Amino acid sequence: MTATGGHPQRWLILGVICLAQLTVLLDNTVLSVAIPALTTELHASTSDIQWMINAYSLVQSGLLLTAGNAADRYGRKKLLAAGLALFGLGSLAAGLAGTTGQLIAARAGMGVGGALLMTTTLAVVMQIFDDSERVKAIALWATVSSLGFAAGPLIGGVIIEHFWWGMIFLINIPVALIGLIAVLKLVPESKNPQGDRPDLLGALLSTIGMTAAVYAIITGPEHGWTSAEVLVPAAIGIVVLAAFAVWELRVPYPMLDMHFFRNQKFVGAVAGAILVMFGMGGSLFLLTQHLQFVLGYAPLEAGLRMAPLALTVVVLNLTGVGPRIVMKLGTPPTVAVGMTLVAAGLGSIAVIGGGTAGTYWGMLLGLVLMGIGLAVSNPAMANAIMSAIPPEKAGVGAGINGTLAEFGNGLGVAVLGAVLNARFAALVAVTATSLPAALAAAGSDAERAAISDAFASGLQTSQLVGAVAVFAGGLLAAALLKRAERTEKTLAAEQPVAA
Repeated sequence: MTATGGHPQRWLILGVICLAQLTVLLDNTVLSVAIPALTTELHASTSDIQWMINAYSLVQSGLLLTAGNAADRYGRKKLLAAGLALFGLGSLAAGLAGTTGQLIAARAGMGVGGALLMTTTLAVVMQIFDDSERVKAIALWATVSSLGFAAGPLIGGVIIEHFWWGMIFLINIPVALIGLIAVLKLVPESKNPQGDRPDLLGALLSTIGMTAAVYAIITGPEHGWTSAEVLVPAAIGIVVLAAFAVWELRVPYPMLDMHFFRNQKFVGAVAGAILVMFGMGGSLFLLTQHLQFVLGYAPLEAGLRMAPLALTVVVLNLTGVGPRIVMKLGTPPTVAVGMTLVAAGLGSIAVIGGGTAGTYWGMLLGLVLMGIGLAVSNPAMANAIMSAIPPEKAGVGAGINGTLAEFGNGLGVAVLGAVLNARFAALVAVTATSLPAALAAAGSDAERAAISDAFASGLQTSQLVGAVAVFAGGLLAAALLKRAERTEKTLAAEQPVAA
């Protein structure tokens, strides 16, 4: 069912799908506060930790487009229910994992369910709300997206404080069950009767390509950027992703219609979405380590100190500040302002709150600035992406939006983590694979202090790299969106003459 005047239970349905989406998004960042426990109990190295995080986001990013195509063709309600079931089963396997390999595999399985969930939530929103309420609904959807991304460390900290690390996954199971029941009872079925067939080869190529590329980035500091262990997967990633692009141009039912990239509004929103998530994903991965490893906070304390980011996003979006700014300034300036604030937040954390001599107040300022930037820019970019794609392709559009977020997040963790590792290795000569192991192997207090200083310096460098990337991305996205608006106005002015 698609409601031209809005589904009568649309707000209740929005609440249900946002609950499902929140659970999926929390698992992007909830694992970060468990890093100390995982390094101790599972003897996980820094590379293992990065793969525990990236296995989830990379599988999602590889499958979201295919899931969107399948949802458009076979029914969004069916795929939403299937996603909840798979996500719950993957969470069970992750919570009971006994080795790093098992946990990484379980996280990949959760990514499959997460892909089905993420691609259908926004598509359902597009179907059940009419034009008069759709912008507000997308803003609330984006609020939940930001909340899920930012609140993970706090929720993870509360769980780790009272339970063992496996509970951060097992807690997903009752939520998945409640969501599944609600979806089956409340959410209307909707699909495109002439929807495209799933592009299975495209999904395979994109997953292999992105996984190989990020693997090269993760292992670069460990093996050396010119080593075969890095160059081979990097080459595989480039070749496979190029083959993916060629295949998508030729296949009758592409997973990603490459002609979308001719739309400047789409390209601008794509650039902004990837780079803002690049900065945020890498930043949260680094911040939780800084709070625990450098400043010495317990998991719950670290999570509480990350909370201002989520609270800022929620307060600004629930009060309607974000949508009002878009209405007043327009999309391009809003994106530029939002991403500049995110970059300023990252810079504040690096300059004022970074290092072993840094204070939490510098970090607090950075978190608030980042929260304001997210609340302002994310709804504008999501709306720009979805408005650039035909309504009957709502599932594909949601898949593209989710792919960008997941890929940006995974790439941010990989790249900024690699910058941290490279800087750390350049400052101190250690053979340990993680900071706790390096500190444990240190022979004196002076050596331990040098290791902590080197790690903190690596964190600062990484945050500054993220800040530059987000700022540049904001300027690029705003310029492309502004050019697209001028083009649309020109075509609209010429339309009566042509008629």
